[in-house]
Amino acid sequence: MSETTPDRFSEETATYTVRGKDVPDLDRGVETIRAVVKTLPIKPGVYRMLDASGEVLYVGKARALKNRVTNYTQVTRLPRRLQRMVSQTRAMEIITTNSESEALLLEAQLIKRYRPAYNVLLRDDKSFPFILLRDGHEFARISKHRGARVAKGSYYGPFASAGAVGATLNALQKIFLLRSCTDSFFANRDRPCLLHQIKRCSAPCTGRINAEAYAELVTDAKGFLSGRTQDVQKKLAGAMQAAAETMDFERAAVLRDRLKALTYIQGSQAINATDATTDADVIAMAVDGGAVCVQVFFIRGGQNWGHRSFFPSHTDGVDEAEILQSFLAQLYEDLPPARELLLDRALPEADLLAEALSVRAERKVTIRHAQRGNGRRLVEQAQRNAEEAIQRRRAETTTQAKLLRELAEIFDLDAPPSRIEIYDNSHIQGSNALGAMVVAGPEGFRKGEYRKFNMKDEAITPGDDFAMMKAMLFRRFTRLDREDPDRETGNWPDLCLIDGGKGQVSAVLAALEELGVADVTIIGVAKGPDRNAGREIFHLPSGREMTLPPNAPVLYFLQRLRDEAHRFAIGAHRAKRSKAITQSLLDDVPGIGPARKKALLMHFGTSRSVKGATLEDLEKAPGISKAMALAIWHHFHPNG
Repeated sequence: MSETTPDRFSEETATYTVRGKDVPDLDRGVETIRAVVKTLPIKPGVYRMLDASGEVLYVGKARALKNRVTNYTQVTRLPRRLQRMVSQTRAMEIITTNSESEALLLEAQLIKRYRPAYNVLLRDDKSFPFILLRDGHEFARISKHRGARVAKGSYYGPFASAGAVGATLNALQKIFLLRSCTDSFFANRDRPCLLHQIKRCSAPCTGRINAEAYAELVTDAKGFLSGRTQDVQKKLAGAMQAAAETMDFERAAVLRDRLKALTYIQGSQAINATDATTDADVIAMAVDGGAVCVQVFFIRGGQNWGHRSFFPSHTDGVDEAEILQSFLAQLYEDLPPARELLLDRALPEADLLAEALSVRAERKVTIRHAQRGNGRRLVEQAQRNAEEAIQRRRAETTTQAKLLRELAEIFDLDAPPSRIEIYDNSHIQGSNALGAMVVAGPEGFRKGEYRKFNMKDEAITPGDDFAMMKAMLFRRFTRLDREDPDRETGNWPDLCLIDGGKGQVSAVLAALEELGVADVTIIGVAKGPDRNAGREIFHLPSGREMTLPPNAPVLYFLQRLRDEAHRFAIGAHRAKRSKAITQSLLDDVPGIGPARKKALLMHFGTSRSVKGATLEDLEKAPGISKAMALAIWHHFHPNG
């Protein structure tokens, strides 16, 4: 429920590295490891296998480092996967810890940081949304929160998706009438907003509810989010009955609507949980034909806060229990675990993992193989979801692979592209210009690799789409060439789709020619006559133009890629424009912080008035010294 993230283990202590020679074979790898073993203590810790270039191949933990690392020298007992790893090992880095549970926590932390080639990896490591009830204000604000939990307040979650947290927030506003507006919006209201009119806010901003009554609503909301829904329901029912008995039918109607919303959300989110499963993460894994899916249901306060499918990578040749244990350690590296984890199978190191998670959560966490009762029913449901998710993914992957093969044939690529980058620009008559790149591959869109490009180059004429596209691609490939000149990371695109026609393609080709990049295929996607979708014209580097049949599946695929780039560019541009609207001329003045900025605005009214003020007027402003007034005046009048 309400959680804080403990400080991470610092690896600055007890760390040392032993390096070997650069000879790429199994014998040399074993020799390197044997040299390391001679230096190892019989203590818990974490080890990293490094290749000749210093890249991390594998991260492992051990109760006794010397005993564990010695196993890698007995190559006949190792699976083929680990034999390949040993053959590439040219150095090792050792970190000693105080306990095995601490080693387990550090192992998960380092796996997420380095993403080694021979570790099971949690691929979908996006942050989870929470509901936040903020502290520090007389009328607490309720909102969705994603990211680091640094703001003071009570956090409730995790929710599996933005949709799940949105549905719960919507219901909470109907039931408890808590405000969702920002503090600045709240402070500047002189009449209730639309949310009050549609009965989703109690309008504390205009005094429609006093602080004591609002605090009671906040307490009820916390009780509901903590699982005490029946208490809240009885309280609302009693208040409604009392209002009806005193002939206050208007208040009774309001309470009736709130009670109805509460009953609805109870019915839609309840899972018939017993006391043993009111706060649990239900986890099941399915394996089919080499594909692995882990399904996680988040249950808090007896409510189902959604579920998510995860597809760990690097799982070939790894024992299923090891896959699940490694997955759980990485999942809860940033995510607060429930008080109980219900699993579909036993783990060999379940007690160790539970101890490590308890240390991280700063409270007891238990791990249980659910074999009977309500827990087993929940796990079986998660198992079915995992199996269905694998089948859906396989069908989607098959379709995607077919589309990529067709794409390669149409545009005469050497092979189906494994990385496609799509570029688009967004601006309004040249203002707040921004470029956007989205990335797609055989598995779909890779949203973690999307990028934005701020167009601040004064050499670019505002509104010049050709120059903007050229500058964006020049910056992108300049960085690629600097960071990965040998093209070993897989970050070089096989195909670049440009939103635009012949002019944009020519501009991009000129940028790549200037950089000496000649082996990346560039395709322009332009809307056809009357800008109708389905009649797109594709501009090839040779200058040739082509169209595709309106009902061709590959055309729909290309439209989806182009539309995703357009959506991302528009969204980023809107965010930039909104930020620009709220910016002040005072933001760029050295030495002006929030307090002085507020004092100046309270005294002069607007930032433009500050800019036009005389030195004498600036000196009269409260909290502004003569030296600061002179600095402000010189900032706005650099020529005197």
